[in-house]
Amino acid sequence: MAAGEPLTFLFADDGWIPNNPAWPMLVYRGGIDLAGHSDPAQRIEAVFDANGWGRGSWRNGIFPYVHYHSMIHEVLGIARGRAKVRFGGDKGEVIEVKAGDVALLPAGTGHQRLEGSHDLLVIGGYPAGGTYNLCRGSKPEHDEAVAVIPNVPRPDSDPVFGKNGPLTRLWGA
Repeated sequence: MAAGEPLTFLFADDGWIPNNPAWPMLVYRGGIDLAGHSDPAQRIEAVFDANGWGRGSWRNGIFPYVHYHSMIHEVLGIARGRAKVRFGGDKGEVIEVKAGDVALLPAGTGHQRLEGSHDLLVIGGYPAGGTYNLCRGSKPEHDEAVAVIPNVPRPDSDPVFGKNGPLTRLWGA
């Protein structure tokens, strides 16, 4: 695994997508080394599982519409291909991700695939604690999410680097 620090992004509430007011989204460029692994998806799943982020894991892509999860944090590991993803809602930032990259989204962070390669494969996972939900950015959802997001507990470990990973420092105690 790469030892570099993740990129950090803190997005403002835009009235539709609340984002997370306390914790930044983290992007680990080349966070999981996929070289020499015949099944990159299995490699990412193993890393997430080992670090407590395998709950409810899935293999798919990223929805092409803006959405967020207000009651749980999410990790996205790119197993194959590449994609341009807008994080933070319509006023957020477009980031290109590729195989080996990992995006860690604190509860409330909007995300939407704008384009992706034909072979795009994303592994998603969640930490213990929290409840999966899917929000599309309606005003009633937003108002409820703003009240719920601060109650989502900080995970015990970083999905890529474990108990001593950057999440534990960058998301505070």
